[in-house]
Amino acid sequence: MKILPVPLIREADAYTIANEPIANIDLMERAATACCTWLKNKIAPDQKLVVFCGSGNNGGDGLAIARLMQKSGFTVEVHTLTSPEKMSESCKINYQRLQECSISKSINLSSNEKLPAIDSRDVVIDAILGSGLTRQADGFTASIIHHINVSGALIVAIDVPSGLFCDTTTQNTPGHLVIHADYTLTFAPPKIAFFFPENDPFVGNWQLLDIGISQSFIQAAKVQNFMPEVSEIASLLKKRNKFAHKGVFGHALIIAGATGKMGAAVLSAKACLRSGTGLVTVHVPKSGVTILQTTFAEAMLSIDPNEDYYSEAPNLSGYSAIAIGPGIGSSAQTTNALKIMIQHAKIPVLFDADAINILAENKTWIGFVPKGSIFTPHPKEFERLVGKSSNNFDRNHQQRDFSVRYQCYVVLKGAHTAITTPDGRCFFNSTGNPGMATGGSGDVLTGIIAGLMAQAYSSLESCILGVYLHGLAGDLALNKQGYEALIASDIISNLGKSFRSVYGKF
Repeated sequence: MKILPVPLIREADAYTIANEPIANIDLMERAATACCTWLKNKIAPDQKLVVFCGSGNNGGDGLAIARLMQKSGFTVEVHTLTSPEKMSESCKINYQRLQECSISKSINLSSNEKLPAIDSRDVVIDAILGSGLTRQADGFTASIIHHINVSGALIVAIDVPSGLFCDTTTQNTPGHLVIHADYTLTFAPPKIAFFFPENDPFVGNWQLLDIGISQSFIQAAKVQNFMPEVSEIASLLKKRNKFAHKGVFGHALIIAGATGKMGAAVLSAKACLRSGTGLVTVHVPKSGVTILQTTFAEAMLSIDPNEDYYSEAPNLSGYSAIAIGPGIGSSAQTTNALKIMIQHAKIPVLFDADAINILAENKTWIGFVPKGSIFTPHPKEFERLVGKSSNNFDRNHQQRDFSVRYQCYVVLKGAHTAITTPDGRCFFNSTGNPGMATGGSGDVLTGIIAGLMAQAYSSLESCILGVYLHGLAGDLALNKQGYEALIASDIISNLGKSFRSVYGKF
């Protein structure tokens, strides 16, 4: 799925209206109907809806929602922030329709009036500003936003929380007031602001509603941001031939582990084999031999001459994928061995954890990394690699720039893991949950991506598939374990279900 900036979303709406064809007021009705379907499944029949509406199309959505919910038997109270003559055409039509349906309570607010009381059991519908915001909310509008935020009521924003900028960061404007929604009912395609952590307090749990925006327009739109859907993930998976054998599915080399951190090697290797690669060899120091042989019988070993850590680059020939970093440490010998490995690598390499930290201390080496290689940092590792950023929008630009400069792929791990490409595109992941914020989860991801690379998936395919399947396995594990009890091994245990779930979409 493409992620469109606001100007293109406006064009998509206009194209849909002109070419479906459908009147703007009817498209608004479609959006309101979709929101009402969600609301009726979420809130109790005895909860009062308090709807705040601005003067534009977002306000028109709110007025239509109020009318439809009133007709469905809900108690609805509407507050408009402007007089009807100042409303957009479609908003004005919905205002007139509302007056004709005996709404419970409808008030045109003004700045010299006392703000309406909101009970903590009420459900507030925010339809004030929408996605067309060009300047921060101020004056009377800002006071309404503050009043809603401190009410203690459940807040549902329509399309975009009022006050939130969609294509840039909100935090860099001091004193900027934004609705703190519990839920945001947004219309496909999603807005890029929803994928960054600083906006989470505003957006809350966002739900993507399909209101029939023209797919032909979206398909033709030139964008740089994407959110892969399960159908797109399913289309990437390769079906297995009946007569296939282990040699067909590649041989992965994982360089991982040091004394005290051998679990990283075990987790990566298990995840690698669980992702479908035919063979996996783990390069470990001598102290890891017994651990690997007893905990993971299916793995083959390449044994480092050092007792405690990685000190010598193994022969890289014969491997179809190479991953390095989980738990290797950053000793002088390990650092030198990584440098030699880079010099000898002829295929893309996956760099994770300590390998990234070493490269962050030796940035001139990055230019010698094979093209198409993959970096899988968490935010702190990424900061060491490229430097600090003022916000996550800026960090996303840094990530793209790094991918373009070094012709590599960066998998920046987080709630919506972002994958950037050598041509500057970015793919935001939609699976995963906070229970996966646990030691070893990243080692598992490294193994999955390496396993896919070994099977001749491209670097981009391996990243997109690996991140999605990893997150989905975590979601499946969550159903049994809950957030607190979920551990990295649970993700591996659910990889099979993750694959089967996606294959079910074929």
